[in-house]
Amino acid sequence: MNFEEKVLSTEEIYDGAIINVERQTVELPDGQTSHREIVRHAKAVGILAINDQDEMILEKQWRAPVAKTVLEIPAGKVDERDEADLKHAVYRELNEEIRLVPDHVEKLCGFYSSVGFSDEFMELYLASGLKPVDDELPRDKGEFLELSTVSLETALAMIKTGEIEDAKTITAILYWQMLKQK
Repeated sequence: MNFEEKVLSTEEIYDGAIINVERQTVELPDGQTSHREIVRHAKAVGILAINDQDEMILEKQWRAPVAKTVLEIPAGKVDERDEADLKHAVYRELNEEIRLVPDHVEKLCGFYSSVGFSDEFMELYLASGLKPVDDELPRDKGEFLELSTVSLETALAMIKTGEIEDAKTITAILYWQMLKQK
């Protein structure tokens, strides 16, 4: 069966600093029409940052869409400063958010964060050999973070108890677990 939908028209709903929203009219595989609301988002990077004690670094920050603080891995969108070099985005985000620079950066995987309504694609990286930065980059305006470190065992338990609910962070933890089983 052919699942592909044919886009008949696109209407821009919102053009913002972080996201754009469009409404599409599509022809379905059976010939009927329907509508799709799509959030367009820049590429992003997430970083599984592992310190010399074999602990991951987590950030606690307020997230307005869910109206609570959330534990997350360092992450951010790729922008013009990165000149299409996603590893540059990794180094930049680690500097801005956790004030560390890695000796080693390795791409682990890539994934869509929520394919039901958004085209955001995130690449997950492993960063290790972390050292303090020489020159701190400014944090994003309005970004307030509290850092902590946890072992793999603790991180897995935090998923079970619901302390960690963020999809990119859960993906990073499960990937870390998979790396340890090799």
